Amino acid sequence: MPELPEVEVTRLGIQPHLEGRKVSAVQVIDGRLRWPVPSGLTKTLPGQHVISIKRRGKYLLLEMETGYLLLHLGMTGTLRVLPSGDPLKTHDRVTFEFGKVSLRLHDPRKFGAVLWHPKSKGPIESNSLLLKLGVEPFSPEFAGELGTEILYQCSRGRSIAVKQFLLAGQAVVGVGNIYCSESLFEAGIHPAKAAGKLTRPQCSRLAAAVRLILKKAIDAGGSTLKDFVNSDGDPGHFMVQTKVYDRKDQPCKVCNASIKQIVQGQRSTYFCVQCQKR
Repeated sequence: MPELPEVEVTRLGIQPHLEGRKVSAVQVIDGRLRWPVPSGLTKTLPGQHVISIKRRGKYLLLEMETGYLLLHLGMTGTLRVLPSGDPLKTHDRVTFEFGKVSLRLHDPRKFGAVLWHPKSKGPIESNSLLLKLGVEPFSPEFAGELGTEILYQCSRGRSIAVKQFLLAGQAVVGVGNIYCSESLFEAGIHPAKAAGKLTRPQCSRLAAAVRLILKKAIDAGGSTLKDFVNSDGDPGHFMVQTKVYDRKDQPCKVCNASIKQIVQGQRSTYFCVQCQKR
């Protein structure tokens, strides 16, 4: 599933091609996504310009004159910038035309989303899909001691494992399964440790680790397990840098102990028994 780094890589890829451009047409090839694609988009969007392209969690937010286009890649979605004449492919769901350039959502499993938030309904931050999201990891609100305090206060009284606490995204967004394992290793925290038992020093290390790992993933173009490619069709390369994820029984790159795998919430977790003692 594309996580924050993959979505940010996508945003960085499409931004120079689309910002300031005018939508010339919208074609809904198959609107049966996670939520039905609004039928009125084919009439609402043409003629409007893309003012800005931002990201909130795993949502891409394309600001237009009268509203925001919310895009989510779901489990297997990708957004590609292509010449408008490029033939449609199987699993292409929606295409947005910008004259000679086309932005296409390709989504084999149809868990992605294309939604519209009119400005008449209030600021985009008030959208129900964004309201409960935690703080952005690269925002000033999560920098330095502020990030430490957010993790510490949000984890108080929580018996849930710290891995699941991070995945929930209510304290800080974007730490997907791969990045949870890598961040916890970087911080030296056992993934099964109760979130409520995290100390302030541990929260400080974890906040710094989250920012470090996510930045490395973005710089590497994200992670490609099966389907993800960026807006140019290139896969991400973060998987070659992982220290624990998908390295079961291989030696730890720090202490040489064997990397272990456990299942938490039906998701695989990888950790070092020596570097991440419980």
